[in-house]
Amino acid sequence: MRLEDIHSVYLVGIGGIGMSALARWFHHRGCFVAGYDRVSTPLTQKLEAEGLVIHYEDSVSLIPEKILGIDKSNVLVIYTPAIPKDHKEYNHLVEEGYEVLKRSEVLGVITSSQYAIGVAGTHGKTTTSSIIAHILDQSDKGCNAFVGGIMTNTESNLIVGDKDAPVVVEADEFDRSFLRLHPNIAVVTSVDPDHLDIYGDDASVKESFGEYIKKTNASGKILVNANAIEKLNTVETEAEKITYGLDQGEIQGSNLRVEDGAFVFDYSGVGTDIKDVKLHLPGYHNVENTVAAITVALWEGLEPDEIKNSIGTYKGVKRRFEYILRTDRVTFIDDYAHHPSEIQALLKSVRFLFPGKKVLTIFQPHLFTRTRDFVDGFAEELSKSDELVLLPIYPARELPIEGVTSQMILDRVSNANSEIVEKENLIERIGQSNAEVVLTVGAGDIDQLVPKVAEYLRKEVNGVEL
Repeated sequence: MRLEDIHSVYLVGIGGIGMSALARWFHHRGCFVAGYDRVSTPLTQKLEAEGLVIHYEDSVSLIPEKILGIDKSNVLVIYTPAIPKDHKEYNHLVEEGYEVLKRSEVLGVITSSQYAIGVAGTHGKTTTSSIIAHILDQSDKGCNAFVGGIMTNTESNLIVGDKDAPVVVEADEFDRSFLRLHPNIAVVTSVDPDHLDIYGDDASVKESFGEYIKKTNASGKILVNANAIEKLNTVETEAEKITYGLDQGEIQGSNLRVEDGAFVFDYSGVGTDIKDVKLHLPGYHNVENTVAAITVALWEGLEPDEIKNSIGTYKGVKRRFEYILRTDRVTFIDDYAHHPSEIQALLKSVRFLFPGKKVLTIFQPHLFTRTRDFVDGFAEELSKSDELVLLPIYPARELPIEGVTSQMILDRVSNANSEIVEKENLIERIGQSNAEVVLTVGAGDIDQLVPKVAEYLRKEVNGVEL
């Protein structure tokens, strides 16, 4: 496939965060871009406002004529693995002989002839890739970036730079997608068991990450979080492996403190010391993510002062410890955490930033298989909240599994102040709480409840958003 020959692009599952970045990239190149998704969301609505054509019913008759009515050699069809196997549009396009590729395959084509920085990890890859992209974008070097979240600075999941600028790619382990990439710099933020519906067990997850770093260019570098290096130590690679972390690793962030609501730390690595780096993004894990981003930026030849200044202007990613409301009475935070390790990091940071405050966590489990596989971990971490509200499981691409419900988690939670609540009753339940910190947590559609929760809390406290 030659990208230069593509005039029209059709995306089956266009509303996914990774798919929408590709849609924007092709639209920026002047292609006609259209797609299908199951439901209309704020993201798909924004894509439509940008000029993309989207419909929400699985019907071949709704595929635009600019896709079906032109030479197939000028059309590229991209699909997400989350699309069910009986999807009518997908099967029609395959049967008619269109060029049909997975999202990961298209990313592989885009990056195959360009200098690429791949950021992988079961947790932390979105934030880390977005910080790297932000630092490079603020510099003369620039970048092209495909990020798995909406960057607050740009209100997009895509950054388009010069043709020869580095490509920053969030390397997704789901469906082994990241094995399509051949990065010059590979970052690994974490290697924890996840997506066991795909991998089967932890050993297969580690094996796949090992295969990913083996694909790093021999003259490149591999940057691995010190907490994950034991899982990759035995993997033989031509590129050099280097560790990083907070107070650990060959490259370190240290002397962490909070000043005026921001994390401040010192960086030491790549023969460089940078004092008093200020990060306006909560979370210990995000300090580690920033250490990785600084390292990549130094490898790319940026000066310490410009890196430090760029970090000072970084505003984060939507739904990654995102402050929705801050008043004297209550703080409302929305977060994408959907794995026990991510919930652990979230609550640890909340306790650090709001010591002594009463915390209400509203959690929507994501996937039946993930709930089944990590039920004990979810229960252990969620028990650390003062109050816990569980929503029913968000199924995404999965069919129900008998006996797997949010009740599985509730039965194991040690905190008696916990219950399951339906979405329509959530606001009433929040009204029964006197929590000073409210968290909405999960990777399903819980984000669609955020505006209602925020509106209620504003009215309740009659406060002014800071």
